Amino acid sequence: MIPTNVVVHQQSKVLELGYENGNTYRLPFEFLRVLSPSAEVQGHGPGQETLQTGKRDVLIANLEPVGHYALKPSFSDGHDSGLYSWDFLQYLCENQEQLWQAHLDRLAAAGLDRDAPMIAAGSHGCASH
Repeated sequence: MIPTNVVVHQQSKVLELGYENGNTYRLPFEFLRVLSPSAEVQGHGPGQETLQTGKRDVLIANLEPVGHYALKPSFSDGHDSGLYSWDFLQYLCENQEQLWQAHLDRLAAAGLDRDAPMIAAGSHGCASH
């Protein structure tokens, strides 16, 4: 489902998506950034994900439509390789609470918190192949 209204709220750091059925969702920038569908974050297969930290204050510097199927945000930390398809955005909207809790659980399991600085990626990054 394609949103009928997309608003970037810089001050409250949320992306608001409104749908024809009247549903409105507010996705925090941090949430969008840590769950980016990019290979940089998700890796190239299961178990290759890079746990994202230190993104609480990230902003969306730019938001571009990609054809009729996705949005491409450019984040203030330089990350701009994630394409958020309408289906993926809808999935994030409908599962926000569970996905956020799973992220917090992964942080806890790694002994990290949301504000820990990102650790530089090792030699397994995309540039190595």
